[in-house]
This record gives sequence, C-alpha cells and structure tokens, in this order.
Amino acid sequence: MTAKGNPSEFKSGRLRAGLTQVEAASRLDLSQPYLSQLECGRRRLTARVARAMRRLYQLPPTTLPLPEDPLKRGSGADSLPGQLAALGYPGYGHVRASPTLNPAVVVLAALSEDDLDARLSQALPWVLVRYPDLNWDWLLAHVKLRNLQNRLGFLVAVSREFAETHGEWSSSAAPLREVERDLDRARLAGETTLSRETMPKAERDWLRKNRPPLAEHWNVLTSLSSEHLTDAA
Repeated sequence: MTAKGNPSEFKSGRLRAGLTQVEAASRLDLSQPYLSQLECGRRRLTARVARAMRRLYQLPPTTLPLPEDPLKRGSGADSLPGQLAALGYPGYGHVRASPTLNPAVVVLAALSEDDLDARLSQALPWVLVRYPDLNWDWLLAHVKLRNLQNRLGFLVAVSREFAETHGEWSSSAAPLREVERDLDRARLAGETTLSRETMPKAERDWLRKNRPPLAEHWNVLTSLSSEHLTDAA
C-alpha cells in the first residue's frame, strides 16, 4: 500500500518545534540530506517516519499520510478499537492503542464495514468533531466511490448537531456544516444501515417508523442521535 502526505506540514512542524534539519534528522535517526528530500517532496514519506515526525514535532494525526489505495471493504473491524484509542477516543481509553493512523483512514474503514459493533459506529461522531480539519477531499472521494455517502452524511449531521449544542466543540460546527451540504447534494435514494446490514427485518421495520429525523433524511436505519454521544461530551 502506498501513501501520500503533505511534506510542507512536516517542514512547518519542524520549524515550529525550533529544530534545524540536522537536529531533527539526528533525533529521527535519519540523515540530513534524506530529511531534506522528504521535506521537498523528492522522497516518499513512509508511515513509520511520518509517525516519528508527528511525535517529535507534536503534530495532530491529521498530518499523517493517506493511502492511495485504502483497504478493501470489510477488512479492518478488529483493529478499529485500537485505532480509536490511539486517536484519543475516551470510550476506548482502556484499549491498547494501535499505531496512530490519519483520522480520515479510520473513518473510512469503519464506514466500509457492513457488520460493525454499535459502539464503534457511535465513536465516529467523536472523531469528526475532534478532527474537523481532516482531509475531507480524500475521504469524500473514497466514500463516494463506495456509495457510502449516506452513512457519512448522517454521521456528519449528527456531529454538527452535537457541536452546535456543546460549547467546547462549537468551532467544529461550521466545517461540519459545509461538508454536510456537500454530501447532501450527493445523497443516495437507497436505504442503508449504520454498518449493520445483518439487522433483522423486525428491527428494520421498527426503525423505519421510529428513527430520528436526521436518520430519516439520510435514509439510514439507526436510532443514533446526538443525545447518545455521551463519550464525546
């Protein structure tokens, strides 16, 4: 799997950390010429080096490289708790953290699952509220390729509603609202679930009549609402 990152973000991070190329290269166990090539985009960042830079420069996980070829659908559910723990999700604070991934990668992996533990789905709004500056262009492109825009659109809407009613997250509301509008234009007519495709018929029938307004708008069979996001508060 190849990955791409933004070299300028790591160069800016190094400068903000007050490190010269020689100092940073020494602490990263790299040569100075190699680090220079990475910062100029002449060499591709590996995931290992990107994670080391992020820790050294104290950068957010949104700066980590994004894969050009994400994992196939249904291939990452077991690793999601550790990935969410690495991003700081309180609901999985007791779980051993995995190597940190870009939040956009974690969200796409979770949305791509057709049978996901409800606790994992409920963690995704926290990721969206916590990292509203993630690479939406990358995420939306891959979501639309997989026809997952209703799932993401619903979660973005729930996250936006939560941010609007919780002052500490209010700054996330505007970027989420913008993404919500983009996804609304690409909303699909087909019914979906929040990664629970094996849901029994009786439950499906009940949810069609009793789901929250946002879930009905996005044609998602779920009872999730912003009021349920206790771990995000």
